[in-house]
Amino acid sequence: MKEIGIKSYLCVGTVSNPIYGPKSNKIIFIADYSGLPQVWTKGFDIREPTQTSFTNERITFFKYLKSSSQRGLFIGMDVGGNEKQQLFLLKSDGVLIPLTNSPEHKHEYGGHSPDGKWIAWSSNRRHPAFFDIYIQNVETLEIQMVLSKDGLYSSIMWSPDGKSLLFRKTNSQLDNDLGLLNLCTGEMNWLTVHQGEASYKNPHFSKDGDHLYLLTNQDREFFGLAIIDLSTKNITWLEVGQWDFEGLAMSKDQSKLAFSINEGGISRGILLDLKSSALYTWQTPMGVLTSLTFSPDNQKLAYVFNGPAYPSDIWQVDLRKMKTERLTQSLQSKLLENKLIEPILISFKSFDNLQVPAFYFKPNTQTEKVPVILYVHGGPESQIRAVFNPVLQYFLSLGYAVITPNVRGSTGYGKTYTHLDDVRKRMDSVRDLVSLVDWLKKEGSTDPNRVAIMGGSYGGFMVLAAISHYPELWSAAIDLVGISSFRTFLKKTSPWRRKLREAEYGTIEKDGNFYDLIDPFNQTDRITSPLMVIHGCNDPRVPIEESEQIVTKLMARNHPVQFIHFKNEGHSIVKLNNKITAYTAITHFLNQYIGK
Repeated sequence: MKEIGIKSYLCVGTVSNPIYGPKSNKIIFIADYSGLPQVWTKGFDIREPTQTSFTNERITFFKYLKSSSQRGLFIGMDVGGNEKQQLFLLKSDGVLIPLTNSPEHKHEYGGHSPDGKWIAWSSNRRHPAFFDIYIQNVETLEIQMVLSKDGLYSSIMWSPDGKSLLFRKTNSQLDNDLGLLNLCTGEMNWLTVHQGEASYKNPHFSKDGDHLYLLTNQDREFFGLAIIDLSTKNITWLEVGQWDFEGLAMSKDQSKLAFSINEGGISRGILLDLKSSALYTWQTPMGVLTSLTFSPDNQKLAYVFNGPAYPSDIWQVDLRKMKTERLTQSLQSKLLENKLIEPILISFKSFDNLQVPAFYFKPNTQTEKVPVILYVHGGPESQIRAVFNPVLQYFLSLGYAVITPNVRGSTGYGKTYTHLDDVRKRMDSVRDLVSLVDWLKKEGSTDPNRVAIMGGSYGGFMVLAAISHYPELWSAAIDLVGISSFRTFLKKTSPWRRKLREAEYGTIEKDGNFYDLIDPFNQTDRITSPLMVIHGCNDPRVPIEESEQIVTKLMARNHPVQFIHFKNEGHSIVKLNNKITAYTAITHFLNQYIGK
């Protein structure tokens, strides 16, 4: 049988950001069917979607323009993955009008006014480390700064009466506050004064505008569904559980709420009828639900579903019958049908008896002990989810086993678990990887002499830390846009990101000596496994110097290291041709060092 190449896997499309058309008769979304994320439209009476936008850079988001005088879309784009997003108005006739036009700065969309005449956005124009809030007239393009303070402020949405902005102040990756900004007086009315760490997500105004529905973990381990009374600031819990709630959406008539429950990395969809307080769910395969959105006629609920055996597509629930249907078809190739593998969810005991969860994928053709790839997520405040990963599925087709742990520090398992790797506890998460290798040896179906480790961003640090502190365990390693030194990373990352990362990693002033002890850059003489490094030159999060400096050191002692860099990519590889180049090289690398 002819082997299915990596391109067949990488060409499986991804979709995001579904929005219904005003008459509920079509769905608009972002997809990379053309090789680059663009806006697509699918009418419910036609089979195939059509491309709506044609730009030379990826589209990062879009929203409808709701104005009596104009029609079109608000879209976001950056250049070469540099994340300095600019906002544009894409008119219905295809004309692209720049709105922000400040390419050295980052801009985040913050909603449109009820009358459609104004939009809000935040930007670090005034100072590279701080984000202020602006409003802009859609017709005249006039810009007004409405909130200027040192900190990370962002607009979320306009109040129903159009007189205020609901805004967020981000204190850390895991802590924020919400407030109302009066656009006439400039007064800031804080809504979420709290003790300790708390986050507030996906807020929605009630019909009369005096309450907020949202998800929060205030005074709790996990995110639950709550209401905030805007006059008293009191919180009332509607639904709570022992897993995080995610992605809260509200119907247009404000009678229903939808959200998902993250049960160990697997989603379960929930519909709440606010009139009857009844809860409903619907059947889905193993996977993750995101981007829930109600149709304007309140009869349908669309969402992106992404599972290991079900690549990212838009699905829809008929709310009258609670029946689902798939609206898009990303898996076009017949070659991959029935070839995709779902994992089993396991847990292993780490060095201190902590139970650590992981998804374990086994190849279908396994007849003997096989090589295994440990894939480590970034973040670190993130989580490996049960989703389609084209690269990992390709590795499985070649006969590799893959295991993806959610080491301590991951989100999704409560606040306490997320903080188990903070600052001076950093290497405990690396020791979790050592315990996972021990578990694999006892499990017995993988070859302990052919173990590779792979990860991106913070996961790249985990790769480099693992091979430099525990070199005897690894036969090969792949570092994607990884941190090689916290000291140099914190000096060079985007200024607005530095404070956010210091809450997790510590500071050079207080913790520099600790960095010097753990940084892989200072331990390169201990590395024995061959290493492949991949990085985008425009990366604003982990500057490419993090890769260059460790590669230079390893090359100086003639260590086997391969380095691939892309001039037109940033923190992730977006362009299809670059993906094919990168992952073809990774495949050859793995086959050379741990393949048969």
